[in-house]
Amino acid sequence: MNIATSPRRSRVLQRSSLTTPPMAVGGHGVWLVEQGGREVLDASGGAAVSCLGHQHPAIIAAIKAQADKLCYAHTGFFTNEPAEALAENLVGHEPGGLVQAYFVAGGSEAVEASIKLARQYFLEIGQPQRTRYIARRQSYHGNTLGALSAGGNAARKAPYAPLLSPAFSHVSPAFAYHGAEPGESEADYVARLAAELEAEFQRLGPQNVAAFMAETVVGATAGCVPAPAGYFKAVREVCDRHGALLILDEVMSGMGRTGTLHAWEQEGISPDIQAIAKGLGGGYQPIGAVLVSGRVVDAIERGSGAFQHGHTYLAHPIPCAAALAVQRVIQEDGLLDRVKEMGELLQARLTARFGNHPHVGDIRGRGLFRAIELVEDRAGRTPFDPARKLNARIKKEAFARGLACYPGGGTLDGVRGDHVLLAPPYIVSAEEIGLIVDRLGEAVDAALASI
Repeated sequence: MNIATSPRRSRVLQRSSLTTPPMAVGGHGVWLVEQGGREVLDASGGAAVSCLGHQHPAIIAAIKAQADKLCYAHTGFFTNEPAEALAENLVGHEPGGLVQAYFVAGGSEAVEASIKLARQYFLEIGQPQRTRYIARRQSYHGNTLGALSAGGNAARKAPYAPLLSPAFSHVSPAFAYHGAEPGESEADYVARLAAELEAEFQRLGPQNVAAFMAETVVGATAGCVPAPAGYFKAVREVCDRHGALLILDEVMSGMGRTGTLHAWEQEGISPDIQAIAKGLGGGYQPIGAVLVSGRVVDAIERGSGAFQHGHTYLAHPIPCAAALAVQRVIQEDGLLDRVKEMGELLQARLTARFGNHPHVGDIRGRGLFRAIELVEDRAGRTPFDPARKLNARIKKEAFARGLACYPGGGTLDGVRGDHVLLAPPYIVSAEEIGLIVDRLGEAVDAALASI
């Protein structure tokens, strides 16, 4: 091909080197605007990020005001007002015993810091032998090497397997649709999962385990999977029995996404360490955080007195100012109640559209964090052949209809299975919920027809 007439290659290294995605040039509410003027309904908030939609005036004003005052001050020398105010907003009332916040630039950094913080806790209290972590298959914890090691997303881990840490082992996900045995009660399923976790502690040596790590509601890898009732109480008991920490990853499911500020509030337990991001800043600035319990903070204060970890952009003033504005809007506008209300409507509309669909096996989630799972055979819960790339076909068909959703593959075991995740902004209207489901329905049917 003549270089002069070949398509221009983007100088940005894109997720796919085969195509350059369309240019986003604007946004308003739940809509994104392409170059040329076409509007796309952002039904997944990107990756469950844009909790307040796009171009919210209060957040933009907060960013501009902070930029006029202070753009950057390194935490090796200074703290700053937005960081202190945001921490007070998040943990000033000590929810679930969480007393301090450590601000980073995103979810992977938050998970990486959580892993290191758990390790340091045991060094501080004189238990240096605790070097093992237990996580779950079909989980996702981020893309840094430590976070990838913790995660159970087989496809994302595979290229980097030789680089990943052997400190992590994995137990079954709490995924009743595929994991519960025929006729098994919810309580018996939970007991079996708890027994498996206990067995893994025993295999590793309980005295060697630092922490159990889990997503409170599993996000992109399996598609909005809540745990069965009593599961987190059971794993909390296992951790407590052996002196291990509980790390909850709420990077995707937290900060109001499931109808409570923290997803663990619906489980009757609280973590020792919690990772948050996405809905913390709503996409207006890159930010994540680690929320830390008094137990961990006290150990460090009595010991070395410093967390042996850090990044250049810790507690950056502008992202902290943006996140504080996001959290204030959520609180002042009563958006947690709206998430519950619109979440119930979304579930009802999905059930009406897909409840009897021959190739939709499960409709699940909490709040505005919902997913459908596609199956070839409903009775056997059999997934489609991965070679058909059904999830990618649905994404393409949906986008052609002006809908951005978040399909994923490998739902069942990292290779097989297709789902579509929906996580619209908390400000979504009933009418827009209807548009989401209508357009998704058309996309699913068109994608199925193509195979």
